[in-house]
Amino acid sequence: MLRPSTGIRSSLLETLRSRRPGWIVGLCVALLWLPGAAGSTLNCHKTCICASNIVSCSKMNLTHVPTGLPTYAAVLDLSYNDIKRLRSEWTPEKLPKLHNLLLSHNNLLFLSTEAFVHVKQLRYLDLSSNSLQQLDEFVFEPLVNLEVLLLYNNKITQIDRSAFLTMINLQKLYLSQNQISRFPTELVKEKSRLDKLSLLDVSSNKIKVVPIDELQALPAWIRNGLYFHNNPLLCHCDLYTLLAHWYIRRLNSAIDFRENYTCILPGPAKTQVGIFELSGESMNCSTFVEEGKDAFLEQTLILACDTKHRDMLKTWTLPGNVPVVPGVNQTARILKDGNLQISPVRSEDSGTYTCLAMSEIFNETIYVVLKVHNFTMHSSGETLNTAYTTLVGCLASVVLVLMYLYLTPCRCFCCHKGKALGEDSIHSSMLSVTPTHGDQALKADLNRHVAFIDSKEAQGQNGKLNPNGNEDEEDEDEDDLDAEAGSLMKTKRKKSVAESISSVFSDTPMVV
Repeated sequence: MLRPSTGIRSSLLETLRSRRPGWIVGLCVALLWLPGAAGSTLNCHKTCICASNIVSCSKMNLTHVPTGLPTYAAVLDLSYNDIKRLRSEWTPEKLPKLHNLLLSHNNLLFLSTEAFVHVKQLRYLDLSSNSLQQLDEFVFEPLVNLEVLLLYNNKITQIDRSAFLTMINLQKLYLSQNQISRFPTELVKEKSRLDKLSLLDVSSNKIKVVPIDELQALPAWIRNGLYFHNNPLLCHCDLYTLLAHWYIRRLNSAIDFRENYTCILPGPAKTQVGIFELSGESMNCSTFVEEGKDAFLEQTLILACDTKHRDMLKTWTLPGNVPVVPGVNQTARILKDGNLQISPVRSEDSGTYTCLAMSEIFNETIYVVLKVHNFTMHSSGETLNTAYTTLVGCLASVVLVLMYLYLTPCRCFCCHKGKALGEDSIHSSMLSVTPTHGDQALKADLNRHVAFIDSKEAQGQNGKLNPNGNEDEEDEDEDDLDAEAGSLMKTKRKKSVAESISSVFSDTPMVV
């Protein structure tokens, strides 16, 4: 904007004096033309402190954000004021260069869903120590470039599951010292977590349960910055195992706040104890032991180098301190992500593998103990299948034998030859083929008996027992047998049935 000279100002004032009726309108136009009269309330000498691209309005008892902020501002500090609402019009003009916005200690109660539409380049946002109670779905939607978000020391009780969904570059999120009762699983779960999030602080809230399985499956560089101490967690041995593993791995989240991880024992007393004390008298949880890796012959195996930091240079050594060199180790090679692939697995691959991870400021060594079983995964399944089939076959055979012994109906009574009806004989102990219905006295004698047959005396041809006692009687005609039985039998006995029975039970006692 061009600045009018002093002579022009004097001429303008003289003209306004000579034309009294319209001098008020003319004066307003002149004031808008004068330098510094752009309608801005920002005063870097009284309201704020301006230093290059930094605008600091901290501790100025402001109730609203000053308007007319310079578009070149990169850092805006509005902390320690009395700004209760951040509406969409707090900055009507876009601030394309603003990357740091500080609004802590303002007693903020309300955030408009369009509050950050004109500051999409923000990388650091401090909303800590306010009175926010909930985070709606679209509040942070425009902040796709934000890397650090501070929300600690508020009164947040509810967080929409998609509140941080669009913040694809978010690396650090501080939610401690609120009233959150639900662990934000969506922020760390495999398919919904933010790719670059490396620090999540939900400590000092009201969380009672954490998703142990999801947390244990996280990479070490996420677990290293996952803080949930000072919560009323319910004591459980799985919780102890989780943190004990983190402590052995020397993860910062377990090392730095070891004494602050507490839980409440089950029972009416609600006793609070340290989680790392659960392996003692409190709950007698099993002491954690780092487990190794199991493998089978001929499979393809990948050993992970699970480091506490991302983007580290990783090298591997095989059992016996043999370095993995491309083209030399034919079965082992290092993948692009730093993990080690072994294919195919051999029995001699068992042992301890070492991953050396290095960066400019940090080095880490990870050991993986591999145990190779001396069979393929497929063959072990066949062995199990064969054993199962054999067991089922044995059980089926026993069932069939019992059914044959006790459920097969009798077709004749036991024949008595050469003895009275009341006397026992070998014939009375054999299974009858056809039951009789004629003689009630004989029917009463047909009880179960156990007979041990001498194999020398009663053995027939081809090792079969002769139910009649000798070989000559076996060759007798069926009509003679009927005549010998007399009136005791009304139907003819089939010789093949008797032979089959005697051949099956030739060497065992028979129960009838």
